[in-house]
Amino acid sequence: MGDLAGVVGKLPYLAGLGVDGLWLNPFYASPGHDHGYDVADHCAVDPAYGSLEGFDELVATAHGHGIRVILDVVPNHASIAHPWFAAALAAGPGSPQRGRFHFADGQGPDGNEPPNNWRSIFGGPAWTRISEPDGTPGQWYLHTFAAEQPDWNWTHADVPALFERVLSFWLDRGVDGFRVDVAQGLHKLAGLPDHPDAWADEATGDPVNPNAWNQPAVHQVWRSWRRLVEDYTARDGRDRLLIGEVGLTDPAAVADYTRPGELHHTFCFPFAHATFDADTYRHVITTALAHHPDGVAWVANNHDLPRAVTRHTPTPRDRDGDGDGDGEELPAGADPAQIGLARARAAAALMLALPGAVYLYQGEELGLPDVADLPVTVLKDPMYHRSGGTRPGRDGCRVPLPWTTSPDHHHGFSPPATTTPAWLPQPPTWADLAADTQHHTTTSTLNLYRQALALRRTIPDLATTTLTLHTDTPPGLLALSRGTHLTTYTNTTHHPIPTPHPHPGQPILTTHPTPHPTDTIPPNTTVWYHHDTPADAASTADDAVTEAI
Repeated sequence: MGDLAGVVGKLPYLAGLGVDGLWLNPFYASPGHDHGYDVADHCAVDPAYGSLEGFDELVATAHGHGIRVILDVVPNHASIAHPWFAAALAAGPGSPQRGRFHFADGQGPDGNEPPNNWRSIFGGPAWTRISEPDGTPGQWYLHTFAAEQPDWNWTHADVPALFERVLSFWLDRGVDGFRVDVAQGLHKLAGLPDHPDAWADEATGDPVNPNAWNQPAVHQVWRSWRRLVEDYTARDGRDRLLIGEVGLTDPAAVADYTRPGELHHTFCFPFAHATFDADTYRHVITTALAHHPDGVAWVANNHDLPRAVTRHTPTPRDRDGDGDGDGEELPAGADPAQIGLARARAAAALMLALPGAVYLYQGEELGLPDVADLPVTVLKDPMYHRSGGTRPGRDGCRVPLPWTTSPDHHHGFSPPATTTPAWLPQPPTWADLAADTQHHTTTSTLNLYRQALALRRTIPDLATTTLTLHTDTPPGLLALSRGTHLTTYTNTTHHPIPTPHPHPGQPILTTHPTPHPTDTIPPNTTVWYHHDTPADAASTADDAVTEAI
């Protein structure tokens, strides 16, 4: 399964990778209907993962390595195993206990139809009917996700008070902040009216229901949480971070969550969803920095998305990965999987050259792809099961890391004596991607990430907020400058492109695995160039046209 003790054992690896923070997905007491995002006790460690004492050891050891610890907090919904939900079922209609959730009478004869037409993000209705204490068919409760995840009612005073206690409990144990799950959720439109386009929630899996998402009252929650974490910072001078998972499509609406006194950051999901295309990346970067001038939190992978290697792998129907089916032909003999890996490496180096924070998802530093052929019998994601298999779910990006090439069933993920596969089985081919193998390979993806992260720490220009995007580049080439001494180029085509400036500088990082001319950007590659003096910078070339961010 993996556990907190296992994380402690891998902290030297994380320190060697060069990260300065660790975000843990939920490890709280949970029946595990949605990989721990159905929380039964927010202040307890699930026995499968360890104990509170083990958690304290993790925080202390991480801090000893200079690594801060961020916890996942899940305020939109609980678990059907939560004591308050059990109390709500027992207390009956109209009780204060039911008021902590969204219970409502059904529509139609005998209340047999859901209270409204809302759909679950995971598929099916967003309502489940219960049996009352006397055994008769009763009310319905709202669950935006799985039926095992009833939504909290944030207008009930008990709910915000509960979460302030939860945050304080973990802050008192030394955590450095929280990643907020479904930060656009929590409050619902009063009366819970029908949503005219309810089908879109289920068809796309996107949070588009304006009656369930982004209600103005949610911002008061974040102002309250910000005051709480700043109180802790005032006590000891140690910063605490609030970062939101805000699943909205309007960048201005997302930016509202980082207004003064609210969340510090929100994830820049458009970068993760971007196709491997220079114009697309240019638009995403420009838009993100325009809406978040105080800092963007970049992300290319996470536990809810297909891995970048897989997303960027061309297919026979869509050769360039942009979804329109008219992409250029691949070079003769090209391996689509290797192109996917090359693009993922190039996108990572581009991301690591941008101003702001960067969040890496476990295994992306190994260049892991999704595992697309997991047996149906091992799939855990409720998205797969609630959609009847029409949506593949997220298990493919959650398969545990291969740490070693050892010939066992778990590539070093489990203790040596373990004879059973990991909770999601790893493919045998992952032995070639194992961390111990990549550690000793200079051009490996692992060492590429280590090199890029080390440069982020040591190059002064990467510590500034200055970024210039160049528009005088050939089609398919993205060029940007940081400060006055660093320029990066990302070639999103299948052919090499000469650098458009006569003196690009000294290459200090390239995602291409083999040597190449210093004045040429190979296909599907990012190269960082350092200039000895500002006068050598590409941005001073006579034909440079730049857009300053």
